[in-house]
Amino acid sequence: MATVTEFINQDLSRARFRNVDLTRAQIRGVVLDNAEIDGYITGLTVNGVEIEPLVEAELNRRYPDRAKMKPTDLAGYREAWTILEKLWAGTVDRARRLPPEQLHERVDDEYSFIETLRHLLFATDAWVLRAILGNPSPWSPLDLPHDEMPPMPGVLPCDRTARPSLDEVLALRADRMATVRRVLDDIDLDATTTPVTAPGYPGPNAYPVRRCLGAVLNEEWEHRLFAERDLDTLTGR
Repeated sequence: MATVTEFINQDLSRARFRNVDLTRAQIRGVVLDNAEIDGYITGLTVNGVEIEPLVEAELNRRYPDRAKMKPTDLAGYREAWTILEKLWAGTVDRARRLPPEQLHERVDDEYSFIETLRHLLFATDAWVLRAILGNPSPWSPLDLPHDEMPPMPGVLPCDRTARPSLDEVLALRADRMATVRRVLDDIDLDATTTPVTAPGYPGPNAYPVRRCLGAVLNEEWEHRLFAERDLDTLTGR
């Protein structure tokens, strides 16, 4: 059972919480002035009002293509991937206007633009090449796992000091994105994957194909928005 932690009459102004689990947390009598919450939100109520439907509706209003990132059939998955390809092409064109060194610059300690692309390489390698296609070790040396993943030396690459060029990373991205397109040309959405027993990520389980593809769609959508947000800041500098 998780330990119950209480913060009573504490000043947490300017505090930062990263990769924390606040499931069933109760926060009462608080002042949330210019606070920012970014993450997976479900069942959240604020002053008695359930927030999730309001947030979902507003995000879908701002980004009309967002609802298409939860497709129900193969045609929907193909449409979602076409949308992502087009959106990322525009984001990359925008990034090219910056000096190359800025593409390695972090904003508010989030992934740099290059790191974002490297992380998406990892996500595709994990959920498509490994989980769906059964390649036990599909990794590029430039793949970048998520920060909270425990190190797996000799199994998963994790060179956080690498400084590849944009074109170098985009060449790998083009290959991986074409692989996803080929998978979407002929796949049974209702199937489950064959467990890959070799060490790596994800673990040796049978996963619904929909879960694997959904993970990639979500990563691509959310990280592009993060990249656009940070490009706004970098451009302003």
